Amino acid sequence: MKVLVLGAGVVGTTSAWYLAQAGHEVTVVDRQPAAGMETSFANGGQISVSHAEPWANPHVFSRLAKWLGREDAPLLWRWRTDPAQWLWGLRFLRECLPGRTGQNIANIVSLALYSRTCLQTLRVAESLDYEQRQAGILHIYTDPQEMAQGAKAASQMRQFGLDRMPVDVARCLEIEPALAAGRHLLCGGDYTPSDESGNAHLFTRALADRAASRGVDFRYGVQVDRIGTGGGRIAGVLVHGSAGSELLTADAYVLALGSYSPLLSRPLGLRLPVYPAKGYSATIELADGTTAPSVSLTDDAHKLVFSRLGDRLRIAGTAEFNGYDLSLNPVRCQALMTRTRQLFPDLQFVGEPLFWCGLRPATPSNVPLIGRSPYPNLWLNTGHGTLGWTMACGSGKALADMISGHRPEPEFAFVGA
Repeated sequence: MKVLVLGAGVVGTTSAWYLAQAGHEVTVVDRQPAAGMETSFANGGQISVSHAEPWANPHVFSRLAKWLGREDAPLLWRWRTDPAQWLWGLRFLRECLPGRTGQNIANIVSLALYSRTCLQTLRVAESLDYEQRQAGILHIYTDPQEMAQGAKAASQMRQFGLDRMPVDVARCLEIEPALAAGRHLLCGGDYTPSDESGNAHLFTRALADRAASRGVDFRYGVQVDRIGTGGGRIAGVLVHGSAGSELLTADAYVLALGSYSPLLSRPLGLRLPVYPAKGYSATIELADGTTAPSVSLTDDAHKLVFSRLGDRLRIAGTAEFNGYDLSLNPVRCQALMTRTRQLFPDLQFVGEPLFWCGLRPATPSNVPLIGRSPYPNLWLNTGHGTLGWTMACGSGKALADMISGHRPEPEFAFVGA
């Protein structure tokens, strides 16, 4: 079939790759000049199945009470006169019920484990190099109550086959010696040796290059204006670029535009429960000989991750619900560096941090929307939240299987299944 993929982020690019591998003729359109230039550009760099506990869980209310009114809060909700935001918030509260949280963890772990295996297979087959590290992910805790809650989530994940195991402070320091100067802050952690880290942007660019060499047509600098319908199906997609407006047609269409997916689906009568959650990152160039973490870390109390990318350190995280605003908030930027200095007081770096923000496409449950829409030739691959790169390969391969008429491998709540 001829398939048109809307979006060249990590999810759209992996979708295109696996569709082409399945024998389809694939075109990808994106408004940016290259692949992976928006949410995939400077994210936390983790392939983190261990991050499968959704934001919506029974413990979130006590956390929100602590964060209320703080500009530097890990989760910041800015009230807007936006019905989509309010509806998303109500759905989020429903997903906090214990039974729903457990089912959401099961879905996320299942897809994420499958996706990580797909990534590992793809990396070897295509000799991909993206500053990857297979050193696991260490969750660290600075609050005993948070650690107890994390232990419950880890126990649930182990039931589904994830090797997330509790560790004491001494073991944390064995895994990551750079934490020694911040030892007084720690009360313990848990470690998932099978998780990974790396540069999602480099991965996306490298895979897009491989896909283009196999015949996938990437059309950059092309803005998607509208999806047209006719006879209960998608009839085409109106786009514009340097050559003007154009109607692109295909046998099947994949909506992989992240946070912008609902803006295009809404005129079709499809109200996707996806809302942008702005995340921040800081990238610093490490000074020669400085003591810096080499294992990817998750700081649970501050909702931050630390990933080593060559001679740089990426600090990323938090969530700000403020519509499609992409302005950098200096207070939230500074919060990244303040926490970094607390944990690693001896860390030395060169120049100034490079701050960035991107819009994660979040569903209330943190479970992405993957599968067939009510329009039989429109397929969804969006809503991955903080786990876009973690789930990208598995999402792309599962979607390619479904479009090709095959049953996808992972046990997951696929849309339209």
